[in-house]
Amino acid sequence: MTQLKVTLIKSVAHRLPKQRAIVKGLGLGKMNSSVVLPDNAATRGALLKIAHLISVEEISK
Repeated sequence: MTQLKVTLIKSVAHRLPKQRAIVKGLGLGKMNSSVVLPDNAATRGALLKIAHLISVEEISK
């Protein structure tokens, strides 16, 4: 199953509260922090909302 490595590359300071909540909900904290998430529709939808703040790489197992 494919997974996604998501890295926060821009700060969430001065962003909309919904965008900050999405970043926190995905498990990202400070800049340059990374998490590995499953590749599903819910994750992709959240990533599209904050696409301008993150970098995404596909990891296949």
